[in-house]
Amino acid sequence: MKPPRPPHLDADIPQPISDANSRRRRTAIAAAVAAALLFAGLTTAPASGAETEPGDEQYRPLVHFSPEKNWMNDPNGMVHVDGTYHLYFQHNPQGTRWGNMSWGHATSGDLLHWEEQPIAIPQTFDAEGRPIESIFSGSVVVDEDNTSGFGVGDSAPLVAIYTSAYEPAHPTLAGKQAQSLAYSTDGGYTWTKYAGNPVLDRGSSNFRDPKVFWYDGPAGAYWVMAAVEALDHKVVLYKSADLKNWEHLSDFGPANSTGGIWECPDLFELPVDGDLGNSKWVMVVNLNPGSVAGGSGGQYFVGEFDGVTFNSESTEGADALPAGTLFAGFDDGTYGGWTVGNEPGNWKDGPWGLAPPTGSLPGQNPVSGFIGGGLVNGFNDGDWPLGTLESPSFTIEDDYVNLLVGGGRHPHVDGTQFGNEPPAGTAVFDFELPDGQALADSGWDITGDFATEPPRNPSTAGGDYYLGAKRVNTWEGGPNGDDNVGLFTSPAFALDGAFVSFLIGGGKRTDGTLQAELVVDGEVVRTQTGPEARQLNWRSWDVAEYQGRQATLRIRDEATGGWGHLTFDHLIVGDEPAKARSDETSVNLIVDGEIVRTATGADSETLDWTNWNVKEFAGREASIRIIDNNRFGWGHILVDQVMFADAAAPTRLESYDWVDWGRDYYAGVSYFGTEGVAPGARIMQAWMNNWDYANDIPTSTWRSSMAFPREVTLVSTPQGPRLSQRVVPQISDQLETDDATSVAEVTVDGRADLGLDAEVAKLDVVLRPGDAESAGITVFGDADSGTRIGYDAELGRVFIDRRDSGDVGFHPAFASVEDAPVALAEDGTVSFEVYLDRASVELFAEDGRVTLTDQVFPEAGAVAVTAWAEGGTAIVESLSVTPLTPTMYKVPEEPTDAATAPPARGTLSHDNGWDTGIADGDYTVTMNLWWGENGSTFRLYENGALIATVPLTYDGLAPQRAAVPVTGRGNGTYVYTGELVNSKGVTATMSTTVKVTQANPAKPVLRHDNHDGDGSYRLTAHLWWGTNATSYRFLEDGRVIGEGVLTAATPGGQTAVLDVTGAAVGKRSYVVEFVNAAGATRSDPLTVTVKR
Repeated sequence: MKPPRPPHLDADIPQPISDANSRRRRTAIAAAVAAALLFAGLTTAPASGAETEPGDEQYRPLVHFSPEKNWMNDPNGMVHVDGTYHLYFQHNPQGTRWGNMSWGHATSGDLLHWEEQPIAIPQTFDAEGRPIESIFSGSVVVDEDNTSGFGVGDSAPLVAIYTSAYEPAHPTLAGKQAQSLAYSTDGGYTWTKYAGNPVLDRGSSNFRDPKVFWYDGPAGAYWVMAAVEALDHKVVLYKSADLKNWEHLSDFGPANSTGGIWECPDLFELPVDGDLGNSKWVMVVNLNPGSVAGGSGGQYFVGEFDGVTFNSESTEGADALPAGTLFAGFDDGTYGGWTVGNEPGNWKDGPWGLAPPTGSLPGQNPVSGFIGGGLVNGFNDGDWPLGTLESPSFTIEDDYVNLLVGGGRHPHVDGTQFGNEPPAGTAVFDFELPDGQALADSGWDITGDFATEPPRNPSTAGGDYYLGAKRVNTWEGGPNGDDNVGLFTSPAFALDGAFVSFLIGGGKRTDGTLQAELVVDGEVVRTQTGPEARQLNWRSWDVAEYQGRQATLRIRDEATGGWGHLTFDHLIVGDEPAKARSDETSVNLIVDGEIVRTATGADSETLDWTNWNVKEFAGREASIRIIDNNRFGWGHILVDQVMFADAAAPTRLESYDWVDWGRDYYAGVSYFGTEGVAPGARIMQAWMNNWDYANDIPTSTWRSSMAFPREVTLVSTPQGPRLSQRVVPQISDQLETDDATSVAEVTVDGRADLGLDAEVAKLDVVLRPGDAESAGITVFGDADSGTRIGYDAELGRVFIDRRDSGDVGFHPAFASVEDAPVALAEDGTVSFEVYLDRASVELFAEDGRVTLTDQVFPEAGAVAVTAWAEGGTAIVESLSVTPLTPTMYKVPEEPTDAATAPPARGTLSHDNGWDTGIADGDYTVTMNLWWGENGSTFRLYENGALIATVPLTYDGLAPQRAAVPVTGRGNGTYVYTGELVNSKGVTATMSTTVKVTQANPAKPVLRHDNHDGDGSYRLTAHLWWGTNATSYRFLEDGRVIGEGVLTAATPGGQTAVLDVTGAAVGKRSYVVEFVNAAGATRSDPLTVTVKR
């Protein structure tokens, strides 16, 4: 479904961005969505997102901010003014994936109870409705002295300083990033873009994320901006007297971690240990990838700022070479006996070349972190060539193998193949039709855009790693590229094997709009979407339960926009699954021909230490094999300094200072204006997600939440002043202390049931590891899964292990273990606080000096808290679980009916096309339970996402009915499923499928009455019958000359008129555009000739 066209905002003049009169308080607790009607047995509920219950969604946080719907990432412009905290954030108002960047907005009086507000600063569009400026990250200040001149009367304006990311359609700055202003004179609710934007333009495509504060010190008093040149790993500092004219001060960086782009800086002053006479400055730099836990994260530096230059006192210098025996340093100009396997026929002998290079290769960004005069660098001839490089054999005599590794992050996966061989079986569809024969001529049913030009299918272009010359590619298969929509349905074939295997590539969607489907007896029984990559790879469906039956293959593409296509090739039925093709860039330890240890890069040209514990292989022969089996982005690996040692080499990343050691704490910056509410501290907040998998987390109508706001202070440590963090003290008001439960002095050897549950709660843990190798607790647990939080006594590290935490398969980078060094207290215990909120874990150790934040997606109903110990006995000295009162969304109540069994199975039906005669996207989905055990709640899901929760009256075995009106759906296919719930269980209803084909307005007809040719005439547009519009626009020679609102009453007629006066002699071309939420439809052009 295409989003409605946003209103035009002229980039050259100030425009009101949101209407003060339309500002309304949006309650954080959604209203119930259904009302019982007066006549028996019928319940109805509107299916708009604003009236469903977000609290009913499985992973919806209840004490963290999340938008009601659509995408969110970085916090922006956080400010405290007149007792209200304003949280602005990167927001896609039109979808659940990144795009259409605008500033969303929420407000709070206590940082915990948030009210979502209308969009604050939207994307800018030109007269043709094309985006020309996206609104990237930035900050907001209170301009107390009205230095900007934006204030009215005695009221201080709020000024937003944000990055204008200019889109390709921008007439002068396409592809550039510059800093711009918007201002608010009503306390931050409505905003106007400054007519003189941009105010700071370096001619760069990666200059962004301005953080502005008022400096008043020895160098003077002025505004200071900290922004980044992202690819250069630099924070650039500027000053201004009026927020409009900026002067460069200095640069900071590169420093410490440079494994990814630098983003979202912050610079602020804090007293050390609360001593106002002894302060330091803190520079926060977020980066992606390159964090200590992998992917995106935030590092910080402590030092001095004199109003011009920031000087770090915590930057790490060159690391000392770890002790050990050097096995391979690649410094003598040869590979020293290693077996070099370059790709045969490669013109540059890639990927390794004939000798180790001395650094970066042509076309490569600077390589750093290697030691000496050479290294293994697989970028010879770029990412394209494939090959292996294997060491001579050696005997393992030391406890560790330490080595420097960089380059692409493509790990080795067991069970894969280096080639692209199909499995044994019958090739049902290979698409290798004779030239001139189309799929439509071969028994395939093809619809939508793919049916408009049959010779396009099968395709001979698109994708990589296909077999043969032809395949299905839904970009190439129609006239509209990624905006093609339609279906390919194959002839029936026999499932005469246990597996169906195929090659698939292209875009990834989790909403059912872009996928291959296996259909048996009219039901979709298996699905597979793409990997969001050009490369096709093998996937298999286990179909043993359907063996011997007939099936069809359906390729569904109802997705539009970026990556809105699939590539599909070679469907094979057989008794063995396919082996996926490896895309690894890896270095591996080989023992007895098997890979027993492996490492990969971090999508970075900076090498860092990796260590392998090889004690168990002592005395055995081994070799090291480097593999480059990837031709595409980051398809190379870097290796240097292979050493044998008695101790593990610490990673360089661990010597740096990190705001958080978890996977899901990014773009953290501080609030402006909190000096009066948090003296001696700053309040920081961050996005609780990671760019590695952010677009794919398994939420429904919304994606992403913010971490808890935290008070950060500087405390003395042996290494110097460092940050300490705690959740803002307002959290104490949410602790339900009367309902707290606890255990103490629990001896654990193995697994121990504690009789505790927690879903939204604070846990206080004191653990004595004793002689156990590791020990801890499991949260969000059930019989088969859980998130382990514990302490590794051997390594001296606290950790979160989410590898078995529930849904971990939605992205290969998600399942992981995050850890951080934490010393035991003098009494041999370790203490930590843990905050749980349905789908997140935030851990604070060492009095807040160490924090780890991770998302998890537990199984439904998994709330058990248990204890465990491995390799010995540990003691849970104390563990308390204190529930947290929800601050955001209503928690659904458990049914309290008189049911004696789970509900019977209901049916679903719809009236799409029957109610108005048009499949227009407005219809009613109805659940009927004809007879059987009643439910007390009905839930309706659309393409897997909950859209309505309807209370029902329990009445034993009587019939039940619930009707849910659905409105505003665009063209596409919508699969509805339901659940009936009572106190004894949940029963799925039958499903129903709705196809919307006429959501856009019907085509208007345009007429004129310029019969005398005098230049004054009326344009009249008629929509005679069909789907109605809600607004219209008249265009003259492509320029909008009139617009207005229409009242929709589908399928009745609509009329719009426009009077034109004083037109000069000549010809003019007119069209009228009728618009509704699903899209726009234009009339045929009408030419008017003025003769006098």
